[in-house]
Amino acid sequence: MKHLALLAVCTTLSASTLAAELTVPMTLADAAGSGASVGSVRIVETPHGLALYPMLKGLKPGLHGFHVHENPSCAAVEKDGAKVPALGAGGHLDPQGSKKHGEPWGDGHLGDLPALYVAEDGSASNPVLAPRLKLADVKNRSLMIHAGGDNHADHPAPLGGGGGRVVCGVIGG
Repeated sequence: MKHLALLAVCTTLSASTLAAELTVPMTLADAAGSGASVGSVRIVETPHGLALYPMLKGLKPGLHGFHVHENPSCAAVEKDGAKVPALGAGGHLDPQGSKKHGEPWGDGHLGDLPALYVAEDGSASNPVLAPRLKLADVKNRSLMIHAGGDNHADHPAPLGGGGGRVVCGVIGG
């Protein structure tokens, strides 16, 4: 009986140490493409959704829109005659075609994440939870940080009013 209990504990510990996770290198987004590194975001699959653990520095303090975008690219793309930083990432991940911005636990874009908080020293280390996402949903996509906050609605401004794309990382597969 003792051996069975020990085996159960070891199996549980082994399973927890093999949790599905990956790390996304994050860089500044500019009209020339990817810029300097600002750190990384570790993404861990949990029974409650994806936990995202940012380890970022050099950002503007305050709240920032934070999203999973549909394409695995941080390339600048020309639009209306000008290069737009990280436009190659496409729009917010929306495989169900909701066509609406919403709360991370709601029924809008699947890629809508809780806002990212950046401290006065420009660092971001507070984790966020994306309860509707699994690791398979985000592989071969991109992770984006926007210039301003995000009210998780399309009113009064589209896409939560988050502003331009300032930091981007390609989520590997």
